[in-house]
Amino acid sequence: MMLMLSVIIGISIIIVFSVYSEAQLEQKTFVTHTGQVIYTSGDILDPVYTNSTVEFDPDQYLRNFNYGRVSESKTDQIIRDFTIIAEDDKIQEISPGVFYNVWTFNGTVPGPTIRATEGDLVRVNFINNGSKSHTMHFHGIHPAEMDGVFELVGPNGGQFTYEFIAGPVGVHPYHCHVMPLEEHISHGLYGVYIVDPKTPRPKADEMVMVLNGFDTDFDTENNFYAANSIPFYYQHHPIQIKTNDLIRIYVVNMVEFDPINNFHLHGNLYNYYPTGTDLIPSTFTDMITLSQTERGIMEFQYKYPGKYLFHAHKVEFSEKGWTGLFLVQEDKENSGD
Repeated sequence: MMLMLSVIIGISIIIVFSVYSEAQLEQKTFVTHTGQVIYTSGDILDPVYTNSTVEFDPDQYLRNFNYGRVSESKTDQIIRDFTIIAEDDKIQEISPGVFYNVWTFNGTVPGPTIRATEGDLVRVNFINNGSKSHTMHFHGIHPAEMDGVFELVGPNGGQFTYEFIAGPVGVHPYHCHVMPLEEHISHGLYGVYIVDPKTPRPKADEMVMVLNGFDTDFDTENNFYAANSIPFYYQHHPIQIKTNDLIRIYVVNMVEFDPINNFHLHGNLYNYYPTGTDLIPSTFTDMITLSQTERGIMEFQYKYPGKYLFHAHKVEFSEKGWTGLFLVQEDKENSGD
């Protein structure tokens, strides 16, 4: 009996050890920020990802518009010159203790918000300081050779100048258009391009919100979602606005790997202009649903002071960071008291 028990115990130990050994030797795949693919059976630790090289301020980005260097042609046409530099070696702390290799336009994700008036000549001097080929593809109307699809700009200092007439009126994304496209977009190579009408829209407190996400474990499913890159940022740093002020938000959905995203506003409704190409709103609502690169303009006013949530009504997105607050304060100067 003791001999049989010893044999059973011995076989059990061998089976457990074999299973444990197979588990320990299971190959894992890790893609480094330089694009190198590493296979390992050990724990995946990357000591390079200890410090952030990109410090991104969602508050500063929110109301920051780049109008370029302005000049006039001999025919009195407004010319706007921009310089955009692409890099793909930056590390950003997108959430406390979570570091991610971001690919940037002018050092940030999203890149700068480029702004012009319909009919202006837009000239973008694009410099690719990355280790991969990159381009800039602008949504809108322009010649074929300015589309940023077939004219790949080589790494390590490659240059190309995009030149086109600003139009149509509205809010448009721009992004890298090099294959595999989802890799370049999911790492952060995108931004916003606003074309204002020749007759300006009514004065408003204007903001840009890019809805984005980050896949930090490379399984084509996002681990974090946000408005302007940092999960929960506007929940911990509420956006301050005043009662009765007209608020205008240029919203662009750049979430990769998910077919839809949405934007819900609490305690209020907004006029919504899809793509911003029409000066008359299409709907008055508190929730819109957006596919990837879909965008529009939201306009609203708050009558009552207080804290109001805005967030994705897809709960997974809001619980992983896509949520924020408006802190509405009484405008005593214009309250009539």
